[in-house]
Amino acid sequence: MQAINKKIELKDGRFITIETGKLAKQADGAVVVRMGDTMLLATVVAKKNAAENVDFMPLSVDYQEKYAALGRFPGGFFKREARLSEYEILISRLVDRALRPLFPDDFHAEVQVQITLISGEKNTAPDALAALAASAALAVSDIPFNGPISEVRVAKINGEFIINPSIEDIKKADLDLMIAATIDNIMMVEGEMKEVQESDMIEALRVAHEAIKIQCQAQLELTEMVGKTQKREYCHENNDFDLKEKMKKAVYQQLYDIAKQGNANKHLRAELFEAVKTAFVESLSDEEKEGKDFQINRYFHDIHKDAVRDVILNERIRLDGRKLNEIRPIWCETDYLPSAHGSAVFTRGETQSLTTITLGTKLDEQIIDGVVFEGKNDFILHYNFPSFSTGEVRPNRGTGRREIGHGNLAMRALKFVLPDENPYTVRIVSDILESNGSSSMATVCAGTLALMDAGVKIKKPVSGIAMGLITDPSTGKYAVLSDILGDEDHLGDMDFKVTGTKDGITACQMDIKVDGLSHQVLAEALQQAKEGRLHILGEMAKVITEPREDYKPHVPRIVQISIPKEFIGAIIGTGGKVIQEMQRETNSVIVIEEVGDYGVIDIVAVDKSSIDAVLKRIKGITTLPEINEIYTGIVKNIQPFGAFVEILPGKDGLLHISEVDWTRLENVESVLKVGDEIQVKLIEIDKKTGKLKLSRKVLLPRPERNK
Repeated sequence: MQAINKKIELKDGRFITIETGKLAKQADGAVVVRMGDTMLLATVVAKKNAAENVDFMPLSVDYQEKYAALGRFPGGFFKREARLSEYEILISRLVDRALRPLFPDDFHAEVQVQITLISGEKNTAPDALAALAASAALAVSDIPFNGPISEVRVAKINGEFIINPSIEDIKKADLDLMIAATIDNIMMVEGEMKEVQESDMIEALRVAHEAIKIQCQAQLELTEMVGKTQKREYCHENNDFDLKEKMKKAVYQQLYDIAKQGNANKHLRAELFEAVKTAFVESLSDEEKEGKDFQINRYFHDIHKDAVRDVILNERIRLDGRKLNEIRPIWCETDYLPSAHGSAVFTRGETQSLTTITLGTKLDEQIIDGVVFEGKNDFILHYNFPSFSTGEVRPNRGTGRREIGHGNLAMRALKFVLPDENPYTVRIVSDILESNGSSSMATVCAGTLALMDAGVKIKKPVSGIAMGLITDPSTGKYAVLSDILGDEDHLGDMDFKVTGTKDGITACQMDIKVDGLSHQVLAEALQQAKEGRLHILGEMAKVITEPREDYKPHVPRIVQISIPKEFIGAIIGTGGKVIQEMQRETNSVIVIEEVGDYGVIDIVAVDKSSIDAVLKRIKGITTLPEINEIYTGIVKNIQPFGAFVEILPGKDGLLHISEVDWTRLENVESVLKVGDEIQVKLIEIDKKTGKLKLSRKVLLPRPERNK
């Protein structure tokens, strides 16, 4: 089969190849993107017509990794790929957020993008190629799309910015960002950092965009080669422009005046806006409004959006009456839940998070069984967004993609400040109880407070803030908004979340819905975000400034010790007999891991006496017997030729009948019985067998000889 190929050379000598015309030819567009042995198949299909009364973009993006891509079997009972993992959902979201703003506003046909890892390499992260593959599939299709776009990972390693580094190199990075862009504009940013400065982030965007421009140009050339420069015709909207103009004249000024009032209650604001629409509809004749409900709602939404944006740009007043850089009132509380290991409530305006900390052992670690990424995770953050938090009725259908994405952002914001030496598995759960903007950033703040309440020795507190942007390209006016409301997110041109300590940024997420965001505006937004973060840190410090000195009384204590590897078997015992006995008798949990030449043992118990008892047992097992040392032992077994005495846990020595007493014995039972506790001296260790020879009589007074 004759395929069409386009090759892209990276600065480090690697190549990315885009191939089309060979696989999945019944899709509207299909490509295979390859870098080394990593290959992604991306397909895109769009329905010819839109569903009735749809005024949004029904786009679904699914990224999935096939286990066969790395010659592996899936885990679980069924041994086949099932629902998407959290990692796959996060990659799907990255691609979705980059593509969605670039479909035409009036294109409402359902579009499905599927990206599949069909071949992989252990040290290559395929996520950096997913958006390129999806965009290339659109480029070779006839689906209307204002792209192309591409996405790269940029990491700062040893002071140098690297594009699409290896997985091993990413671990050494101070900055790890995924950036999507068109040839002209940055569209999406997400990543984590180790307290980097705002200038580093702007430079990372510049470096990434230069690489993306080359990949976008390659897609344009591929489109020419395939002959798909002409996109399909469509008509997905029925418009009554006379009705729209009439509505604008009737309601725009009223909406403008309501927005200008600056009402802090979102439900009251919504009622006032809705009353304007209701009054307009009632003013229409039956003929004018017959069959126009859908159009009326759509036009009202657009006019409402314009009015609110104009108030912000012209009056410098926001929907709730705040100044552009003003943060809503904040109140916090720690130790709210007495039985949790740590807890906090963080409330900012109408957004509230109740967050808990649970401290567990290595047995509680999350097992990662991905195609490329395997291992264990000892820091978990879960974010929950119930319907009541926005006053809505909505069925609970399990964890949604949004919840997974918000939880991942908060996790990345906090993981850098966890202590380097931390014996616990840490789980944070943020339950959003109220929401009107930036609940993920409330999670970061509440998570910091709860960690300190739990006594986890974090390096520094972290806060987060969501920034917004309103622009008018025709006038050049723009407004950067701090701590945005939900409505401002919906009506604005940018949603930019930034988290960090007092010394630098730890994570960010940015979605841009407008063309031409300049570096000047971005720099201003970052500076305003920094001021907001520091203000929020100050409010948090009014409640707690540093981790509590100790864990709470009901938190399990963990003592960690290391032993030579050769003793692991003795501590576990045959069939686990020794370790199970220790756990049962001391009411503890003992976890052993082999690390290099050592065994690392975590001893977990609520009380100190239990831990001390385990330490004593382990010390006995790992202590090497020494010649001429005196031991208190237990008689374990009696034979005609002597007794076996346990001098250390698991270590028996032979007390020969001749070494029991100075006087000659006919049998051992005349002096000793099983279970007796006696003192013995180690007089010899056999060099070949390691057997221990004991003596009791040398510790007894020697009788005088008869004269």
